[in-house]
Amino acid sequence: MNSDARMEQLDVLRIELGVYRQEHCDLDDAIHALQDTGKANMLTIKRLKKQKLALKDKIAFLEDRIIPDITA
Repeated sequence: MNSDARMEQLDVLRIELGVYRQEHCDLDDAIHALQDTGKANMLTIKRLKKQKLALKDKIAFLEDRIIPDITA
């Protein structure tokens, strides 16, 4: 793979990472808003937390692909 293609792939991964981070933040805000109302459906909150956790896993995976783990 040439360096231009590698850079394009990294750019796509960085954009995808930014989108996932924003979605994670939005879910966090939604969960807090629902909890603050006091009328929140616990099943809904549980589902949102599960989605948030899945996004966290995707974020960690992308970060590992973007930032190589160099042990020397």
